[in-house]
Amino acid sequence: MKKLFLAAAVLALSACSTLKTDTDFDPAVSFSQFKTFAWVEAKATDEGYHLDGLLDQRVRDAVDSQMTAKGLTKASAENADLLINYLTKVDKKINIDTFNNNFGYNPYYGPGWGWAGTMQTQTTVREYEVGTLIIDLVDNKTDKLVWRGSVADTIRDKNTPQERVEAINNAIGQVMLAYPPQPKQ
Repeated sequence: MKKLFLAAAVLALSACSTLKTDTDFDPAVSFSQFKTFAWVEAKATDEGYHLDGLLDQRVRDAVDSQMTAKGLTKASAENADLLINYLTKVDKKINIDTFNNNFGYNPYYGPGWGWAGTMQTQTTVREYEVGTLIIDLVDNKTDKLVWRGSVADTIRDKNTPQERVEAINNAIGQVMLAYPPQPKQ
């Protein structure tokens, strides 16, 4: 009984996650050669105040943590094997649902008399936003993109900074599970 409850709880928790991850990589690249990483340096026009400065720092901290956990060391941009960059985008999506309801008592004599009820159709339209985070890893020696991971999720309001950090860490953790790519055997 205990195992059945645990399995049901795991399924319920996994069903709550709407994260959609995707990765792509260059199969000709040996990822074991990469030992150090750095962030792509900001261009001169990017300097100054950023409206998304807290988000930027949270993403960088989460990626740094994941890369360090995978055995890579942070280095200067000139000496790093991999350069990291990320992009974010928000897309508006529309969800249209149509429901057919058969309910009620039909008091009129004739076809459908009695409990046959009436057919009602209801359509609901809901607009929502999907945020996507794309992480690029570039070989510093060749300047070629070698790995790209993306994670998308429905944007929900997170009320506290801790909830925001947890959401970013979870999203980046999910996409970075696929790095380094495992060669097919």
